[in-house]
Amino acid sequence: MRLSTRGRYGLKAMYQLAIHYGEGPIPLKSVADRQNLSENYLEQLVSVLRKEGLLNSVRGAQGGYMLAKPPENITVGDILRILEGDIAPADCVIDGGYECENEKSCVTKTVWIKIRDSIDEVIDSITLQDMLDKRQRNEKNFIDWED
Repeated sequence: MRLSTRGRYGLKAMYQLAIHYGEGPIPLKSVADRQNLSENYLEQLVSVLRKEGLLNSVRGAQGGYMLAKPPENITVGDILRILEGDIAPADCVIDGGYECENEKSCVTKTVWIKIRDSIDEVIDSITLQDMLDKRQRNEKNFIDWED
């Protein structure tokens, strides 16, 4: 299981906006430049995030994007699910997903469920504020979630 560029770039963009939370709208070009992302591609992602209520936008010369909620109220899971959909190692463990003809006798489904639940637990436990706090403790370009 791999995240697409939608999820990875979207999380980077949201993190960048979290850094500037409370400062007003941040131009998308600034976010793209700071995170080395394509501005055109980012436009597609922020449009979805705005429609889903995670971002607000302001038009005009002083316009840009800003978080719609405080960083402590936005989880990595919120962002990834909006941009990626359900995150699971197999289609059979996605709510409303594929129903396998071997479901009753499948020996691997419980493994996929445990993996899915573990992923959900991790991504739902990390907020943008957690990422900011980690950045302040470790100003290097490295995030170690283990300490």
